[in-house]
Amino acid sequence: MTGFKINKVMRKIISPIIVMLVVVGVLLGISCKNNSEVIDSPKGYDLSKPVKYNMHINLTEISGIAFRHGKNDSLYAEEDEDGKVYYLKLGDKKVSESRFAKSGDYEDIAICNDYVIMLKSDGTLFTFLYNKLRNKDIPGVNKIKNVLPTGEYEGMYADEKTNRIYVLCKQCDDDKKKRVSGYILQLQANGTVKQAGGFGIDVKAIEQQAGKKIGPFRPSALAKNTNTNEWYILSSVNKLLVITDANWIVKTTYPLKPSLFLQPEGIAFDNQHNLYISNEGDLVSAGNVLKFNYIK
Repeated sequence: MTGFKINKVMRKIISPIIVMLVVVGVLLGISCKNNSEVIDSPKGYDLSKPVKYNMHINLTEISGIAFRHGKNDSLYAEEDEDGKVYYLKLGDKKVSESRFAKSGDYEDIAICNDYVIMLKSDGTLFTFLYNKLRNKDIPGVNKIKNVLPTGEYEGMYADEKTNRIYVLCKQCDDDKKKRVSGYILQLQANGTVKQAGGFGIDVKAIEQQAGKKIGPFRPSALAKNTNTNEWYILSSVNKLLVITDANWIVKTTYPLKPSLFLQPEGIAFDNQHNLYISNEGDLVSAGNVLKFNYIK
């Protein structure tokens, strides 16, 4: 997570005041930029035309999102302050929650068949049985430390066909400006994990595709498009969507317009190949999930 943080109590007090000031500004003739600009998009999607779902105030700082078996009837999410899992049906106002750990900086969620996996920014993993999810306090949580090198992590994806977990480093000591490291973990039947390899992404190749220097590349989320067998990688800091092939070779990049992607922190696909990107909110804007319908 990047940016200014404020607790939920203060946000509830301050947000309405700021919103009122913005409305007054508009009424006084302050013009606002619209979102009608043309946005370059990956094949099958139009990144300029999302279906927007604003989140409950508890998910203002929404980070990761996930579906189980790709079913979009329930979205699972976390935010980076509380050790809670949130689950909801997009479009409904009701949001349910379950606690799995104490407060901390949690950055992503993945669901791999029988297990839910939570990623903390320091690389600590929490796993628990999916069928325990709807308990107010989730029992039997595994806390897994020291399985990943020292660093800062935000992106994670679980492959339900192989029971493998892919974790992408946002900023690790072993990485230089020209490489981003990733790690593969094998999920075991008891919810623990074992190291199963690694991979890397060439930052110079990202710059070549983007046509400009981007400095350090700081990924915030990743997901696999099973329709094309490509990896979709988000960077909130760089405001960029990077697409690689199955072997992590960079194919193309797409700039993300700040007017639409306030702070993109989560990404997922459903089993109909629709693309979802979650954005953290701020004092004025609610956190949201943008759905990009698959275009055949």
